[in-house]
Amino acid sequence: MRTEGGVGAETRPSERSAGGWALEVELAGLRLANPTVLASGVLGTSASLLARAASSGAGAVTTKTLTLHPRRGNPNPVVVELDTGLLNSMGLPNPGLEPFLPEIRAYRSSGLRSPLIGSIWALNSEEASTMASMIQEAGANAVELNVSCPNASKDELDTIGSEQLVRELVEAVRRSVSVPVFVKLPPLHWGLTKLAGAAVDAGADVLVATNALRGMAIDVRARRPILSGITGGLSGRALKPVALRAVYELYGEFGDEIQVVGVGGVQDWRDAVEYLLAGASAVEIGTALIYRGLSVFRRVASGIEGYLREEGFHSVEEIVGAARRG
Repeated sequence: MRTEGGVGAETRPSERSAGGWALEVELAGLRLANPTVLASGVLGTSASLLARAASSGAGAVTTKTLTLHPRRGNPNPVVVELDTGLLNSMGLPNPGLEPFLPEIRAYRSSGLRSPLIGSIWALNSEEASTMASMIQEAGANAVELNVSCPNASKDELDTIGSEQLVRELVEAVRRSVSVPVFVKLPPLHWGLTKLAGAAVDAGADVLVATNALRGMAIDVRARRPILSGITGGLSGRALKPVALRAVYELYGEFGDEIQVVGVGGVQDWRDAVEYLLAGASAVEIGTALIYRGLSVFRRVASGIEGYLREEGFHSVEEIVGAARRG
């Protein structure tokens, strides 16, 4: 009887098992032991947490999004749990880039193989250039430029719908670093490929699809929005169909030029395989960590390996974009 995608296997996945199924992937020249990546968020706030994610099986890890100067973020309440995911209006709280650099250096000195991706959010091209240079010098293996934070004020930075601004930011980062440049895009439908095209033309190496959806929740007793920021970013299961569509479209449009990373609602191996089939070369995992813990990385990787074995494939690369070829 055919088993179900190797879900029962709780063993640590190897880069190439005895049967020849390879989980190792290459992402813009970076070698990942498997296609799972810690998404930017609460577990990216220190070297020790990044190291825990890497030691738990993440193929790569991403820092929390950093700004040039410290940000306090929004006052509570900033998180609402919904049936379909989480809403958060954190407001990009972080200590600022320079105070965080020792954490990057500490992670790189740990000897862990999983590449470190530094996530940044900049107000303008000058900031983007400065931050990218600093984060590379500290030892980051790649820079993820966040041009789609749902908690950023339009008065601060309105990249959504502005191809020119996205192009300027990506160009500034590309000129400043030699490491791969990832660009994290919003979950748009109309205009998504135009924004992505601007990033590709400006020198991006990887498109990350997608950031959270802007949403809100209302307290029916208090008769007012629950979040202090009124709206917040919706992540988790509700985001997956939207982000999956985005990956499929981006791979169809730019698959010959650039790689895509899928993010949004990945909780098990099936979610990850859907993203791979749609055209993602790797998947980021974030919200699922709250519900499933750090073991989710190994469980997802083991499930992918089981799927490859059962379907007769020998590498992750063989199934990337297969939904378009099928």
